[in-house]
Amino acid sequence: MRVLVVLLFAASASAFAQSPAPYAGEQSRAIKALSEDEVKSYLAGAGMGYAKAAELNRYPGPMHTLELADKLGLSSDQRTAMESLMKRHKAEARELGAEVVRLEGELDALFAQTKATPGLVDAKLAEIGAAQARYRGSHLKTHIEATKLLMPDQVARYDALRGYTGAAPAGRSGGHGQGHKH
Repeated sequence: MRVLVVLLFAASASAFAQSPAPYAGEQSRAIKALSEDEVKSYLAGAGMGYAKAAELNRYPGPMHTLELADKLGLSSDQRTAMESLMKRHKAEARELGAEVVRLEGELDALFAQTKATPGLVDAKLAEIGAAQARYRGSHLKTHIEATKLLMPDQVARYDALRGYTGAAPAGRSGGHGQGHKH
């Protein structure tokens, strides 16, 4: 048994040693820390999974709500309000995404120009973290706003249509506060 384990370990170590480094080829990226798809997604204001906390806890997003508008029975007022929300959000998310990309580019430049110091890196990371938080916050807050435009039965239908069959979180029913209006 020991011989088999040693042989398997040696074979896997040999295969690992022969394989390229995990970042091989990425050195030619414009911004080393972001793939081309990530840059495109940020610049497009894409969700990138940043709103999962909302989406999977009964806070529908406007894009998928509009895609499911007929099945959800959205009124014309709801559609108009959801379209307006989506338009405002996308404009904001694109602007915030461009900021993240710009700041990542500045971090990359610190290293590319051999100007990186712990202090400069800490400062740039703080800026990037704040920009990413604003980007994510835009997505999450948009889900909150979208949910306010829906009736509880529409939220339940949305969850079913999207394949989220779990129960509502404790203390929450259908996504509405006391002052909900259409």
